[in-house]
Amino acid sequence: MAEGHDSIEVAGQRLECAWLGPAPSSDPDGPPTLVFLHEGLGCVALWRDFPERLVEATGLGGFVYSRRGYGGSDPCELPRPITYMHDEGLEVLPALLQAAGIKRAILVGHSDGASISLIYAGGTPAQELAGLILEAPHVFMEEINVAAISEACHAYDTGDLRQRLAKYHGDNVDCAFRGWSEPWLGEGFKSWNLENYLPHICAQKSVPTLVIQGAGDAYGTIAQCQAIERGIGPDAKTLFLEDCGHTPHREQYEQTLSAMLAHIRAIV
Repeated sequence: MAEGHDSIEVAGQRLECAWLGPAPSSDPDGPPTLVFLHEGLGCVALWRDFPERLVEATGLGGFVYSRRGYGGSDPCELPRPITYMHDEGLEVLPALLQAAGIKRAILVGHSDGASISLIYAGGTPAQELAGLILEAPHVFMEEINVAAISEACHAYDTGDLRQRLAKYHGDNVDCAFRGWSEPWLGEGFKSWNLENYLPHICAQKSVPTLVIQGAGDAYGTIAQCQAIERGIGPDAKTLFLEDCGHTPHREQYEQTLSAMLAHIRAIV
């Protein structure tokens, strides 16, 4: 993403954001805005140029933001509760869409951002929701996830991971890393599960859902995608990418862009 981000006030917090392409339509049936929700260690800048490419290819507007405790947004309090993704999906995201004037949205969520998108879609009226794109989503805990996060903690404490993340998060670097890793590794997170939200996503209207999963993802397996397909039903489909890890939009850039573009065009 380019330098010079804006900010938006939501629920008493200032969130870093960037607007791309056309402004949101004032018509609830008008063209949707692509809303990008980053991963557990992400922020506006770490999406790099992918949102711009998708906006240019679709002709739709885009809205990219950093959650509290990430990038240039306000810091968060530590420790974060294990409900932090529920808080984002049920409270912050609905208020954010309203504050941004987004009447119709396609959510593009990566990892934690994908899970937050599912909570919003299945736990609120989600009247703005036209579709979902979910990269490497999680709906329950897996042992592979615990192992990968533990390895990341070692790299943060003893290697250069903290320094590399600080380039993007600045003074928020500990908020970003500790606020993500500590809840996931906490005892209470073993029972964390979002599957009860899934049947509600298409209960009132069709919500076309594209799930993108890398075969080599160290943080989750195809079981996550299978659970989402079972829960949402025929509106959900999965693109399973060989030779790809946790970040399809970087590791399989063109294939991921093409799949998202086709999905968005089918909705629009």
